[in-house]
Amino acid sequence: MLHSSLLDNTVQLAIDDRVLILNSAADPFVPKAAQQVVAGELLLAEDNIALLQSAYSALEREHSMPGGRNSLSRYRHVPFHEYTLREAPATIDVAVMNMLYQPSNAWLVYGLQVTGYALKPGGRLYVVGAKDRGVLSMAKRMQTLFGNVETLEISKGQRVLCSRKMDQGTRSHPSPWPPDTGRISLVPTIFAEGKLDEGTRLLIEALEVHTTDVALDIGCGAGFIGLHIARVASKGQVTMLDASLAAVDMARHRAEQDGLTNVQVLPSDGVQAVQAQRFDLVVTNPPFHLAGIQTTEVAERFMREAAQVLRPRGRFYVVANRFLKYEPTLRACFKTVEEVGGNTRFKVLRAMDPIRASTRPGDL
Repeated sequence: MLHSSLLDNTVQLAIDDRVLILNSAADPFVPKAAQQVVAGELLLAEDNIALLQSAYSALEREHSMPGGRNSLSRYRHVPFHEYTLREAPATIDVAVMNMLYQPSNAWLVYGLQVTGYALKPGGRLYVVGAKDRGVLSMAKRMQTLFGNVETLEISKGQRVLCSRKMDQGTRSHPSPWPPDTGRISLVPTIFAEGKLDEGTRLLIEALEVHTTDVALDIGCGAGFIGLHIARVASKGQVTMLDASLAAVDMARHRAEQDGLTNVQVLPSDGVQAVQAQRFDLVVTNPPFHLAGIQTTEVAERFMREAAQVLRPRGRFYVVANRFLKYEPTLRACFKTVEEVGGNTRFKVLRAMDPIRASTRPGDL
């Protein structure tokens, strides 16, 4: 994990700065930055609502501490993928991005484009990341876009980079940002422009869907699985959840394009948004990387939560790479677990009879 002291030691802030945090709201540097910009504004351009909630909790703790100078009215959130649609250009003094929180190169490139749009002339972008996460390639991108980049600190494989947005008159080559920068988009890029991945395809092929199912898709991404269920469960209802605001927008757009009226798509940290509801069918194709580190934590949480919201006679499906050992967690949450699909790379598991299912009258 990143040592937050690297940012503390290198990012220079004035008390009246407008500071933009680029999809890195959970970084420990954020509440410390808020303590410094007591007459400015901290703008969280964040995609993940779970990380956003974590950030607000940290900011509130700082505010409530003796001597805390934070005013919660100075924090503002805008969805990362909508920044250029909602905010005026050239209004930010300092932008900060932690590469650790960016899911792929597409997010890094988009973050740089947003920065070019957002920074005032003379404004600075700070990027922190590890050599094994591509920080050297990031330095090259920053040099290309801004015409300058400086390495401010190196420690234990981590680097802090800084670029300054120059006035057009002082650049040695034309600006890479075209006049229509405000129309840049992240969503089509990150969702592979409609391509169905292998694991999702296998899960869809293995699903048993009834016409009247009330179904839940946890971590829906672009919505392929949930929309497939909605087409089959024509007399039922499908709820699709994702912590990513970009994913929610994409899934909603696809549902509208397909003319599906039995679908709702909600931003949610796990099943938080629907934990009082119960479902006949729950599905998920969960991520197994968190902040660049391989983990089963997210998937196992989805499994436990699925057992809580599934009706006693319901079905839960999950697809996973074969090397991931999800079966022990599933057997702790469900009485019946079996493999119902897959190939040499992936497996589709079905679990039934949730052990922790509610016995409320509405669940029977």
